[in-house]
Amino acid sequence: MKEVKAFVRPEKVDQIVPALKEAGFKNISLTPGEGTGQQMDGTDSAPSLNFYITDSKIVKLELVCKEELAEKAIAIISKYGSTDRPGDGIIYLTHVERVCRVKNRERL
Repeated sequence: MKEVKAFVRPEKVDQIVPALKEAGFKNISLTPGEGTGQQMDGTDSAPSLNFYITDSKIVKLELVCKEELAEKAIAIISKYGSTDRPGDGIIYLTHVERVCRVKNRERL
């Protein structure tokens, strides 16, 4: 299995998540956050009120899927997350050694 982890613009989440769900990705985690990056276009970066070193709001999107579906998830996130401006985000793909349910350790 693979984990797809993406850091995207908050305003794009309302487009990305429905597209992922429509494509069959039902279990998606979203975490709001702040970060730093290479974007310095002046349109979206603003100093944080919480952390003096951050300059942009982000959402971390995470999902785990079968290996053969990972590229599909990446394509959807890229398509719906892009604004063609610096700071659109980044996607990580990692191997997941094991997945199991919390309540009974059943392997998935």
